[in-house]
Amino acid sequence: MRILVINGPNINMLGIREKNIYGNNDYNSLVEKIKKEASELNCQVDFFQSNIEGEIITSIQKALGVYDGIIINPAAYTHYSIGILDALKSVNIPAIEVHISNIHQREDFRKKSVTAEGCIGQISGLGFEGYTLALRGLINLIRK
Repeated sequence: MRILVINGPNINMLGIREKNIYGNNDYNSLVEKIKKEASELNCQVDFFQSNIEGEIITSIQKALGVYDGIIINPAAYTHYSIGILDALKSVNIPAIEVHISNIHQREDFRKKSVTAEGCIGQISGLGFEGYTLALRGLINLIRK
């Protein structure tokens, strides 16, 4: 089982940006948490992070035939990227959208996810734990 974890803009700034929203832990600690969970689940995970929309789209397209599932935090692109939505739909790989903060309790423009329509589910507001829950959920759904 191979899962691709994609993170969008500013996720690389975890531990530095808006600690009151995203906490003190950095991006590397997020990656290590997911790797640990994947090891316990006997699953291979690869990571991709970009601040550039087109690179995220390309990583989704390149996942076709390589990965069994995708965990994606499109970050700010969540709210307006038709391109990422179309890429998720085009590859037809089960994907779960994850958000560290609860997007539904934030500014009005953050409450709408354009990209969620291309995913089988969404986890929002559970911090880094959302990624490990997404990993478990995705693996369980794929193995059925």
